[in-house]
Amino acid sequence: MSQKDMTIFEHISELRKRLFVIVVFFILAVIVSFFLSQPLIRYLQESDLAKEITMNAFRLTDPFKVFMEMTLYLALVIILPVILYQLWAFISPGLYEKERKVTLSYIPAAVLLFLAGIAFSYFILFPLILKFMMQLSSQMNINPVIGINEYFSFLFQITLPFGLLFELPIIILFLTRLGIITPMFLAKIRKYAYFLLIVLAAFITPPDVMSQIIVAIPLMILYEISIWLSKIGYRKSKAAELRYELERDSE
Repeated sequence: MSQKDMTIFEHISELRKRLFVIVVFFILAVIVSFFLSQPLIRYLQESDLAKEITMNAFRLTDPFKVFMEMTLYLALVIILPVILYQLWAFISPGLYEKERKVTLSYIPAAVLLFLAGIAFSYFILFPLILKFMMQLSSQMNINPVIGINEYFSFLFQITLPFGLLFELPIIILFLTRLGIITPMFLAKIRKYAYFLLIVLAAFITPPDVMSQIIVAIPLMILYEISIWLSKIGYRKSKAAELRYELERDSE
């Protein structure tokens, strides 16, 4: 049954089924993450980036809070392929048969892009911000006392959003195949998109031009890749529609 033939109640029932699968896998991932979180936290504390920092717990519950946040975030990363697959399974009945196979192949690429975004933010962006903050404290003759909760909360706030930002090419390609956006529209708003990306880079980086350029350039490259992929998806989508019309007329 295609989505066009489904009633609103059948859509809700299908969505509930997909969400139930995600919840089950999330619970299983939390159990796995429960054993992985502490080694990962120790690894991050002993990395070159953090080994010079003495992390303190200002509240008795701070270590537990960091542990639980790491467990939940790690579980979400583990089940990301499941979340993407369930999203695809919910939308795919509205696609042509060939488009279903093509869009299914987006899932591994989406996972890799998410991990690439986290790696970029952790190894490039986060050190820039941390170095700037430490230098500013030194210039102001301030001895920073860093809490482990604040350190990891800040780390999560930097890395996870960039993991999502790096999904832009896949999201654009998917929306193009659904006919929601076109490469012509993306090219038309390019200068506005660049402006927003520059503002974003300036907002999340230290106030120096070099740091902002280091962050803004990859974001612009991602946007250009998105336009290029959108053109490919647009051509294939139009070709699929044409074949469908020819097949229907021949019947």
